[in-house]
Amino acid sequence: MSAADQIAAAVPHAAVLVSEDDRILAANALSAPLFGADIAGRHLITVIRQPSVLDAIEGCRHSRLPQETRYLTNDGQHDTTYRVRCAHLDLAELRGVLAVFEDTTDMQQADQMRRDFVANVSHELRTPLTALSGFIETLQGPARDDPAARDRFLGIMGREADRMNRLVKDLLSLSHVEAQERMRPNDPVDLADLLRATRRSLTQLAERNEVIFDEALPEEPVIISGDPDQLRQVFTNLIENAIKYGGRGCTVGLSVDGPAPGLGLRGDAVRATVSDDGPGIETLHIPRLTERFYRVDSHRSREMGGTGLGLAIVKHIINRHRGRMRIDSAPGQGSRFSVILPYDSGRSGRSGPPA
Repeated sequence: MSAADQIAAAVPHAAVLVSEDDRILAANALSAPLFGADIAGRHLITVIRQPSVLDAIEGCRHSRLPQETRYLTNDGQHDTTYRVRCAHLDLAELRGVLAVFEDTTDMQQADQMRRDFVANVSHELRTPLTALSGFIETLQGPARDDPAARDRFLGIMGREADRMNRLVKDLLSLSHVEAQERMRPNDPVDLADLLRATRRSLTQLAERNEVIFDEALPEEPVIISGDPDQLRQVFTNLIENAIKYGGRGCTVGLSVDGPAPGLGLRGDAVRATVSDDGPGIETLHIPRLTERFYRVDSHRSREMGGTGLGLAIVKHIINRHRGRMRIDSAPGQGSRFSVILPYDSGRSGRSGPPA
């Protein structure tokens, strides 16, 4: 193996060594997915056609100083971004430029997600803050001596403050869940009892919306390993959504089946399902429902007190439990949210009913 081949092979990223006359001296195996195999000996411009990379290599060769740029490509499914670092080599038997291609796609995506998250949070907070500022100004001026207007504005201000409080609460909850996502919970939880307790806690909301529950929950315990508080949060969110978005007078179904194989996990699993016979969701929205701040109907969601974070929190909790969530819905056919969780056959006995 030549010195050029040894240098290229020692680099932990895709690397190409270019001679003084723009010929490829060597390329390591990691560069093959980018540029193909057996590129040694070819002219640089036939291998790399992006002007920014060619300019960086040429600039490094002439200035003898390190250069850095980006290389943009596509892996067949997604756009990918590489950070290209060029360094000049001046050895006794070897002179040229070593170009190293480091895949930074994940970092770019994470940075974009961070920017989108900050922008979304800012937008969600700006709306109620703008409303509060406007009403405060009105109460200090034209409505100072108008009791009816004052009471109406104070009511709206209270609702906007509650909205901000819910948003902050959900943001803190999301942060807490993400921090724990790698730690699998191990407390015994009776899934059927937990669903019954969650349904009872939402009785008043259901009555206000004239919603009827249709339960198909087993009498015998269905014990799984989990975090009872987080699982209660999952089903509270799903049942609340079914009540609010299913429409007045709808029927909300609750069921638990399993343990059984073939539910979408490797071993035995149990499936808890929350369904409604409401208007349903168009197929194009379903893959994005668990994204932060994604709403099918933004105006309706805000009117009902939604923050756009509920299903994102649900997703992270289910991930922590090594489970899966499946969403089935179509316009006019209602919605069905199934939470599939691993079943530990070693668990025996009955946990106490959730408080």
